[in-house]
Amino acid sequence: MPKTPPHARSHSTEAGASSSRSSSAGGSSSNTPNGYHPNKPKNSSRESTIRMSQKEKDKYMEEFNFPYCEESSKYEKVAKIGQGTFGEVFKAVEKNGQKRVVAMKKVLMENEKEGFPITALREIRILQLLKNENIVNLIEICRTKATQHNRYRPTFYLIFDFCEHDLAGLLSNGNVKFSLGEIKKVMQQLLNGLYYIHSNKILHRDMKAANVLITKNGILKLADFGLARAFSIQKNGTANRYTNRVVTLWYRPPELLLGDRNYGTPVDMWGAGCIMAEMWTRSPIMQGNTEQQQLTLICQLCGSIDPYTWPGVENLELYNKIELIKDQKRKVKDRLRPYVKDAYGCDLIDKLLALNPAKRYDADSALNHDFFWTDPMPCDLSEMLSKHSQSMFEYLAPPRRATMRPATGVTASQKPHNNVVTDTGYQDRVF
Repeated sequence: MPKTPPHARSHSTEAGASSSRSSSAGGSSSNTPNGYHPNKPKNSSRESTIRMSQKEKDKYMEEFNFPYCEESSKYEKVAKIGQGTFGEVFKAVEKNGQKRVVAMKKVLMENEKEGFPITALREIRILQLLKNENIVNLIEICRTKATQHNRYRPTFYLIFDFCEHDLAGLLSNGNVKFSLGEIKKVMQQLLNGLYYIHSNKILHRDMKAANVLITKNGILKLADFGLARAFSIQKNGTANRYTNRVVTLWYRPPELLLGDRNYGTPVDMWGAGCIMAEMWTRSPIMQGNTEQQQLTLICQLCGSIDPYTWPGVENLELYNKIELIKDQKRKVKDRLRPYVKDAYGCDLIDKLLALNPAKRYDADSALNHDFFWTDPMPCDLSEMLSKHSQSMFEYLAPPRRATMRPATGVTASQKPHNNVVTDTGYQDRVF
């Protein structure tokens, strides 16, 4: 359980949502699926090895009981609500008992010869440890029955509490209108979730609007911990060597784009800043098609990347190998002002999108920002959401590459010369 530092302000609101920081981080590992193979004979010499015919093997595998995993047939799939490199997600209903609605996330077995994917094991373990109102709840792990039909390789599913919406789906619907108080409530819960996981030494590493779920009662849940990992601060000064091939490109911070492998919680805070701006722009604010273009867009919005504004950046692996815009002034507030009418909101986004990770606001500093402590205060989301009976998910919505652009947006002459167009047909852009 994370210790709560002495805050200048309490993070609970008059809407009755107590701070998620007081939640415990207990968990168990009983749901982790074991390997497929049966126990070896006590005497494993060649002479005593048990030999089975194919028919006997088939019968054995059909009767083999996978410990801790119930069969997925206990749930009935209703609709597909998500798909990506992680696999597929389905809305489902429990056939017996409480008839509860759940989300079933299919475990993608990319390399079956290697057994159960390490990324899935890591996600399961992390979700077993993280128990908090603003973190998606893992109920159990289920699997299909191993039969000759599936070559005795069952499909595994992670079973979660069902959330009616994701933030990307809500923002793609023009009929969904967030008031300033409701935007504050969304961001307050998001930052509470980040505070909790960071206090427990976990990096999310894939912050984006599609991974922010919201229930019909207005409770926000951080989801998709497929890229998450534990982090540590080396006491002997040895640098960490984490992979920098994480975070969806449009939400990827500059330190990862420049090859940093010794990063920490600021990578998630950059994503939080992008999501916060998105609450007003209604689409991702920096939509590059390549890593080079993404860095160009970041420089156009946040200013040039150099050792003056970011001491030590020259030591990053790709700093001298990639073309960066020079003498570019920071324009975060100027660009956002046509959208974000609230001065405190604009200032907090500016703090979250600091180029230098050491200067970027952490979750605690963000929660104590004046944005959350001036009228209108954060307010409940359930009344607004009650006006929308259908679930809204990014997978079911049209693409969110907006065509709108403020008067202060990027002109054609400001775009990088090495412009590349993906098969979507959209150019790179800053909102």
